[in-house]
Amino acid sequence: MCGGVYFEHQGEILRQYFPNPKAVLPVQKKDGSVILMPWGRRQKQAGNLPMGGWAKLDSIYGGRWDKYFPKPLKIPILSFMEKDFEGQSHWYDLNKGQYLQGLLARDHNEQRIYVVTIEPEVEDAQIHSRWPRVVQTGQRIFGVN
Repeated sequence: MCGGVYFEHQGEILRQYFPNPKAVLPVQKKDGSVILMPWGRRQKQAGNLPMGGWAKLDSIYGGRWDKYFPKPLKIPILSFMEKDFEGQSHWYDLNKGQYLQGLLARDHNEQRIYVVTIEPEVEDAQIHSRWPRVVQTGQRIFGVN
């Protein structure tokens, strides 16, 4: 489910892990600039947005996120970390022009980023139950470019 990411921001290489309550994700704005935003919400964090750091693509299409005014976005990272069913960490690199798909959710002044997940390919299903959605430059992400 993408428990960690590795990315470059303002010349610095950063690793972020979801369990850290201060975890942030890079978000690419329409003008190409990148900003850091909070990654999801944890059990003891204040707010009204959903708990967790992920949004299933099916639930987005099913309207379950509509009350949070979801906006699709690109998360420019170098690699992401998944844990297998035995709890072992595995890092996966992205290629140039690839991004994780993200969802910006908001409730009044609260804004958080959630990594969009999909069902894994058949060969990966034995290792992971959910997989982050990787998108290419120019690819439509839940109905919007």
